[in-house]
Amino acid sequence: MSLDKTDSIFKVAVDAMGGDFAPRNEILGAIQALKESPGFELILVGDKEKILSVAEEENIKLDEKIIYHATDIIDMHDKPIAAIKSKPNSSLVIGAQLVKDKKADAFVSAGNTGAVAAVSTLLMGRLANVERPTIGSYFPSRNNSTFVFDVGAFVDVKPHHLFGYAVLAKIFVQELYNVPNPSIGLLSVGEEEEKGNKLVKDTAALLRETDLNFIGNIEGRDILDGKCNIVLCDGFVGNIILKFGESVPSFMKYLLKQHSETSLLEKIKIGLFKNTLKKALSPLNPDLYGGVPLLGINGISIIGHGSSSPVAIKNMILRAKEMNEKKLLKKFEEALKNYAEKK
Repeated sequence: MSLDKTDSIFKVAVDAMGGDFAPRNEILGAIQALKESPGFELILVGDKEKILSVAEEENIKLDEKIIYHATDIIDMHDKPIAAIKSKPNSSLVIGAQLVKDKKADAFVSAGNTGAVAAVSTLLMGRLANVERPTIGSYFPSRNNSTFVFDVGAFVDVKPHHLFGYAVLAKIFVQELYNVPNPSIGLLSVGEEEEKGNKLVKDTAALLRETDLNFIGNIEGRDILDGKCNIVLCDGFVGNIILKFGESVPSFMKYLLKQHSETSLLEKIKIGLFKNTLKKALSPLNPDLYGGVPLLGINGISIIGHGSSSPVAIKNMILRAKEMNEKKLLKKFEEALKNYAEKK
């Protein structure tokens, strides 16, 4: 098949075998994205037979030309670097390779997070002046524009890495969420400057010397309070926060269920307000925001949760399309170069 890329058409490669419910959710989500926002070309990377089988079951007319056959699958138990070498014909590796070879503009995967980050970084490469890429995630908050960087790309970082995250995060939040001059807070154990470990103190010193809108240290309780638009932390802390946050909705459902079983009256009360509660808590639904972008690489790579629904896959694709339309890679490069020249 021909996958030659033209400048006028945006192409997104979807890892059709990456998620827990692959390839069904990936196919359904990709088709939804095409219907909702036409004007781009889709490439499905994965087991051709399985992809066509799902398409037939779902009564979807799929052009075989958009399928790029991949024989291997990197699952959640594979170690990222080892899997790249042992499974070069996996959907994950081939999908990222398509972006590297300029046959696609973006790569979307709900596969092994560590593997997607590693493969995307190794194959697509890093932008100039980027030592470590970062993954950021949206958190519902009182200001509706709070993002945590990093949420798991790297667990061990140095102050200049966090500074780089701040530059990338500023452009991302400013351009995609229309937040002018987003405020930046450094996650610590207290607001006072003397609080925190060496990483926090040294990073704060770097940020204070720039024109970034750095407001100082913030605490964990400030995240949902929306005290700032961008929360900086290392990937170890950020991933713990992310996973904890993901557990909140299911725990709230558990509490409601437990309470409803205390009496018939309470069960009726909760039943009457079920739809209202669902709407009120909708900001906690991660599917609405799709996956998280890997910023700092020379390409667009969106990483989704393994259990991503078709809606999540759709939104991951649309997020990649929006990043391309707003020329974020070029804006990242310009900002990074600007700050590098000021050092």
